[in-house]
Amino acid sequence: MNRIPYQSHLLAGLLIILVGCATPKPAPIEPTEPAQVDLEYLTTLTDDQLRARDTDGDGLSDYDELRVYKTNPLNPDTDGDGLNDFEEVMRHSTDPNNRDTDGDGLSDGDEVKVHMTDPKNPDTDGDGLSDGDEVNRYSTNPKSADTDGDGLSDYAEVMTHKTDPNNPDTDGDGFTDGQEIQMGTNPLDANDPAFIRALDTINFGFDLSNIDTQAAQTLTQNVNQLKNAPNFKVRVDAYTDHVGGDQYNLRLSVRRANAVRQFYTTNGVADNRIESRGLGKAPIPCAQDDTNGKGCRANRRAESIPVSPFPFAPRR
Repeated sequence: MNRIPYQSHLLAGLLIILVGCATPKPAPIEPTEPAQVDLEYLTTLTDDQLRARDTDGDGLSDYDELRVYKTNPLNPDTDGDGLNDFEEVMRHSTDPNNRDTDGDGLSDGDEVKVHMTDPKNPDTDGDGLSDGDEVNRYSTNPKSADTDGDGLSDYAEVMTHKTDPNNPDTDGDGFTDGQEIQMGTNPLDANDPAFIRALDTINFGFDLSNIDTQAAQTLTQNVNQLKNAPNFKVRVDAYTDHVGGDQYNLRLSVRRANAVRQFYTTNGVADNRIESRGLGKAPIPCAQDDTNGKGCRANRRAESIPVSPFPFAPRR
């Protein structure tokens, strides 16, 4: 039987004592969350810890804000545009670090919530004016290329014609700005185009075709209108009352039409601007003849009807 040396027993005992007395390795200490979380504290956290947090409550994790979108995880609306960071990233695809993603002069929040325009398109209606200019400078509708519906785009009104994009008839002459541009007239001049809305009618004595003093005054006013609107022509339709035969009255109506035509040409209206027609008895008899028993003066008349050269008529 072999004996283990005394020294070996002593060495083993000392080893056991040393092992038993060794200090255990301390567990990692978790950082203590401060009462007021700041960026310095968040940078001490692991990626998994950041993924589990949404400090500002905007719907994006602190990890996504810090590592992906470079936004502020302590502020739900990093750029202060009225949309929170989640809405910008996940719903509207706008830049959460830029309050005006498309650079049109309107914040992303105002575009989405107030004007209903596209925060990624500086000209939502495609009229050539930016959404910001439409809202802030011209008070036009950024979602309508023709705010006043006159046939001209807002851009054309502002930049080309200098008309009011919020008024379909800038000069108030009854024609829309778009109609005036089509006609080649000036939408800023109420006297262009010169337009005749109506000419006055004259009446004749019984069985007469001469122009009396009262009729001459009326026709002179018509002449002045025709001279001021040289593009207009005039049609003269003359009638008789219902006393007498049809053929006689037809010839009488022709004489009356020619008398008016002669008055116009004598007073400076070119003959090629005038059409005259004798149409016989008036189409509708008077309900009651005049008290003098000589027919109905209202039917013994010559109507001067303006003939417009324009494709449009002014609004009343």
